[in-house]
Amino acid sequence: MLGHVWQEGGIGPLALSHRIVMGSMHLGLEALDDGGRALAAFYRERAEGDAGLIVTGGSAVSRVGAGGRHYSFVNQDSDAAKLRRAASAVNRAGGRILLQLFHAGRYAYRESFGLQPVAPSAVYSAYSRCEPRALSHEEILQTIEDFARGAQRARELGFAGVEIMGSEGYLLNQFMAPATNLRKDRWGGDAERRMRFPLQVAAAVREASGPGQAVVYRISGADLVPGGAEPAEVVELARRLAEGFADALDVGIGWHESRIPTVQGLVPPGAWAPFARAIRRAVTVPIIASGRINTLDGADEVLGAGDADFVSLARPFLADPEIVRKGRERRPRAVNVCIACNQACIDRSIFDRRVSCVVNPRAGHELELPAPPGAHGAGRRGRSPGSPAGQRVAVVGGGPAGMEAARALAVAGHRVELLEAAQRLGGQFRLACRIPGKADFAQTIAYFEAELSRLGVAVSLGTRVRDAGALAGFDGVVLATGVTPRAIELPGAELPHVISYAELLDPDARGDRAGESVAIIGAGGIGVDVAHLLSHRAGGHPKAAFYATYGLPLDRPEPTSPGHAPRRVTLMRRGSRVGERIGPSTRWAVLGALRLAGVEILTGVGYESIEPDAVLIRDATAAERRVPARTVVIAAGQQPEDALIAPLQRSGQPHVVIGGASGAAELDAERAFREGAHAPRALGLTGEVRTG
Repeated sequence: MLGHVWQEGGIGPLALSHRIVMGSMHLGLEALDDGGRALAAFYRERAEGDAGLIVTGGSAVSRVGAGGRHYSFVNQDSDAAKLRRAASAVNRAGGRILLQLFHAGRYAYRESFGLQPVAPSAVYSAYSRCEPRALSHEEILQTIEDFARGAQRARELGFAGVEIMGSEGYLLNQFMAPATNLRKDRWGGDAERRMRFPLQVAAAVREASGPGQAVVYRISGADLVPGGAEPAEVVELARRLAEGFADALDVGIGWHESRIPTVQGLVPPGAWAPFARAIRRAVTVPIIASGRINTLDGADEVLGAGDADFVSLARPFLADPEIVRKGRERRPRAVNVCIACNQACIDRSIFDRRVSCVVNPRAGHELELPAPPGAHGAGRRGRSPGSPAGQRVAVVGGGPAGMEAARALAVAGHRVELLEAAQRLGGQFRLACRIPGKADFAQTIAYFEAELSRLGVAVSLGTRVRDAGALAGFDGVVLATGVTPRAIELPGAELPHVISYAELLDPDARGDRAGESVAIIGAGGIGVDVAHLLSHRAGGHPKAAFYATYGLPLDRPEPTSPGHAPRRVTLMRRGSRVGERIGPSTRWAVLGALRLAGVEILTGVGYESIEPDAVLIRDATAAERRVPARTVVIAAGQQPEDALIAPLQRSGQPHVVIGGASGAAELDAERAFREGAHAPRALGLTGEVRTG
């Protein structure tokens, strides 16, 4: 019933109708040369979906403080019109928007503008791969003034207030941490002096903001790095900020250099709420919890437990701009849930690229792709589904590419029939649901099932199209037949204990196909997933298990059990880099989890043969070795399911091939969904897109 989410609340002068905040995300739209149209469209759509209070991506208070070339600059006149347009769009939609004041400190990149990053002290950053220059006393005072000037300009540009970025290892957070603040002057040397800079920034911002403006401080609940601020110091900073400087504290977690996962799918939902709770106990201003909360139900649980007063959702608003409105309407299956893959959001932001969302390719491209009928502001974006003007289009294949293509074609006003050989939609996502940390992939399938039904798409399951003649009556065809596992030529590959990754992960298969020792041939993304599944210790409370694994204190007892003993798992590949196509923000965390689980990882191997209870290999030193294996899983890549391509080409029928069917070598979910979203354009069958 979400009894806590829908309670009214307030942050300083802002009266809010619910307890969900849209958290800050850098979008890569800020520096587009379009007058701010794309940025405004992004925020407007979330405000129309009842986001309530929105926090922008960081707006740098100075050029040296930018996190990349695509940041906005609040104190530069050249960016004023863009930022004003974004604020105006949200205000007209009935929402509230705060501008996040940002300084990267040692996390800035020298390559962005040719400027050496600045920081409290000259401590090398493995994240930006640069040693910063220590700020002088005069430069510190100037930086405080930059923040204050940014707050004043935010008010002038129409924002309802500001959020000060003091978390995630950025400049203010760097001043708090002994590891990065080695100063012995009035700005460092002990806890009292280390917190002077963030407190003076907050005081200056509070004064510059003036009456009627909200000031939120994003505080680091835990740095999760050696030499980070101590818990008692975090609480003391929170107390002082709450004494007239900040209207609310938004609790962030972890630095970019932390070796503890914070934003990846393997982090249990709600894992970081205890750190918000610790601060909430010490202050009287509202506390905003954030991090790995991706559903309204999860937010309601955090609120109900008394961990926070508000909950910040960031990536969930990429996946579905109407998550709040759909929640009010009690349509949970209609929500496109964030799956925490990081692939099109965080991974792109790291490399200063335009951000989007794997499961919602419209995110960040609102002016280019039409919104579904019935969405707020969507009335002029396309014809109604199944209208007479639409063409009759067949989509063959119901995996990620096919589901998104069917949705996009229906939104564009066409009569769509989706033909899927399996008994349920989902394709590779159905297999992925089995992997620890990827259970939410099932919610993506549920969303498409509901959305395609709502849009009038005719879905035929258990329908395998064997020849192009069966598609002759359609005006166009989208071939999204996906991939099949690649077989290997190796003596013993035909033995009964050798199975493909698809057989192992088949959600309809009965029983456990894996023995007590498993050798995995192939260590790309799928091989890594298989190793993660087979080495995962089942049982126990997920949060308690996560905290125990990474040595975190659990301040509230959770039910635990020892779980099942893991198998002996060996992951092997010919090359030298395991999981090389896994995104940079996820790869290190998943490989770390495999090592903690005891998975043996072998690279540079040569395969000799498969035996009844082992795989015979040559290791990286060319020495012969028998790897124990009661089960052998083949995860040596995929090949396109492309049998229909040549017949369609010969027939001359308009068609487009997308996803794995068009090439398996570079296949990933982001490409599949993106090509599905652009299928109408690829076929020459687009709807009308609003461009204002």
